[in-house]
Amino acid sequence: MRIDVLTLFPEMFEGVFGSSILGKARDRGKVSLATVNFRDFATNKHNTVDDTPYGGGGGMVLKPDPIFAAVEAVVESARQAASPEAKPPRVILMCPQGEPLSQAKARELAQEEHLVFICGHYEGYDERIREFLITDELSIGDYVLTGGELPAMVVIDAVVRLLPGVLGNDRSALHDSFSDGLLEYPHYTRPPEFRGWKVPDVLLSGNHAEIDRWRRRQSLLRTAKRRPELLERAELSDKERDWLEQAKNRPDLER
Repeated sequence: MRIDVLTLFPEMFEGVFGSSILGKARDRGKVSLATVNFRDFATNKHNTVDDTPYGGGGGMVLKPDPIFAAVEAVVESARQAASPEAKPPRVILMCPQGEPLSQAKARELAQEEHLVFICGHYEGYDERIREFLITDELSIGDYVLTGGELPAMVVIDAVVRLLPGVLGNDRSALHDSFSDGLLEYPHYTRPPEFRGWKVPDVLLSGNHAEIDRWRRRQSLLRTAKRRPELLERAELSDKERDWLEQAKNRPDLER
């Protein structure tokens, strides 16, 4: 996968792209990570990329011309490096108004060959960027940050870890929270008893069928307690829904 990030602050990505899972993925050739300062594509002598909004109002708005030019340059570079039948990239605008990031969206983007992220600053974007340039708008929550850099890092991390061969064990991502619509079950490791708190007996039993059953039920319980709205969309059997109803009045079923 190739990932390009359009940003006014490329230095913000240096540590993130070189560390942890992202750094290892890049070193192994699983992903190409690059930043582009779209100020380099400004067309005036002061290299300005923003201007006051038509109609008045506070703040500054990112101009369309440097953004379009930067994306077109990245796309052309990718086209020359790839085979003629390569798919065009997904161009993703990081914006509080966008579609909320989900695990399903991360899986969808992980199937792509090339992603281009646009990180804005100031009051907003010229609307023509939304209308005629991008393919996706993404948000990481209902709040506003100084710019799109941190949200882009979040999305890139969520996507890259799903690429084959990036995690040490490809099965790890299969059981993450939200992978099947539920929150992940609790984890335990050594020692089996710590300050009087014991690991559930089933996890020490060696009975993998019972362990899988326990983990599934723990996911159901945790979701019901913390994010009950997720259960409305989750694929549950009638037996599981009946068990959840019983568990509401039976604390002993939780362990």
